[in-house]
Amino acid sequence: MTAPEPCFDIAHLGHVEMLTDRYEASLDFFTRVYGLKLSVEDETGAYLRAWDDYEFATLKLTRADTTGVGHIGYRAASPAALDRRVRAIEASGYKVIGWVAGDPSHGRAFRFEDPFGHVFEIYYDTVRYEAPDEADRAALKNTASAFTGAAPRRLDHLNLLSSDVAEFRRFMQTCLGARVTEYIELDNGRIGGCWFTVNNKTYDLACTEEHGGATARLHHVTYATDQREDILRAADIFLQNGVHIETGPHKHAIQGTFFLYVWEPAGNRVELANAGARLILAPDWQPVKWTQADRMKGQAWGLKTIESFHTHGTPPTSTG
Repeated sequence: MTAPEPCFDIAHLGHVEMLTDRYEASLDFFTRVYGLKLSVEDETGAYLRAWDDYEFATLKLTRADTTGVGHIGYRAASPAALDRRVRAIEASGYKVIGWVAGDPSHGRAFRFEDPFGHVFEIYYDTVRYEAPDEADRAALKNTASAFTGAAPRRLDHLNLLSSDVAEFRRFMQTCLGARVTEYIELDNGRIGGCWFTVNNKTYDLACTEEHGGATARLHHVTYATDQREDILRAADIFLQNGVHIETGPHKHAIQGTFFLYVWEPAGNRVELANAGARLILAPDWQPVKWTQADRMKGQAWGLKTIESFHTHGTPPTSTG
């Protein structure tokens, strides 16, 4: 796999819109149990953020009659970079939705769609979070808001499902200028998963194979913690509150993150992860290939990947 020249027109993953058909229960989970902060709530849903997210919202929790992902938002590096990406997307042949108005968390955005029905948007103008009172104001000026409990620190990444990961890879490289940092190549030659970055993080989006015969599905959304101990404490908090713990705590082989996966009340999979200090500093980084035999060994310390991790996505299908 040849690595394209780094682009960096896109600064970072900005936010994810998650759909829930159990809005009140999901909002209670994300604020009281998971530890996100409520920035504002309106008739469509809630705008949430982790304690050190600089933007007004990194998770929009939307009232819906289904579950899954509504859209994925990336912030451009500058107004000029936004214009360059818009032109590249318009020339790409992928579905263009066009400019849409902003919301309480950011200005106008340009929307487009991957071949599998996931809606993306890119924007530049954003709303920075300002603590409304002393109770939420950080003691240190370089922190966005007060640290509370075992709450996650920032939005880290999400995982989407698609029936053709190689085609999704082309979409990410063409439209967002993303690089692949690690990938899975199956024995039959298919790409089983790809991990993408638009900056120097190891990844901000992953795509893995869809086994449910559906389109536009979400695998999970992940927030990062400072340290592994935060995740261990969170496991006890989830247990105390009756949250379904799917797998972990444990360490991934791919990307090396320490992880814990749970299902929020509507069934969307949510992860807490500690990504450590890994950064992709090499401009000529060569993607790491994992074979089918590698994956059969399980996670980093031998934990086997459970079946629901391959079958469960949202919205659910008859097979998961």
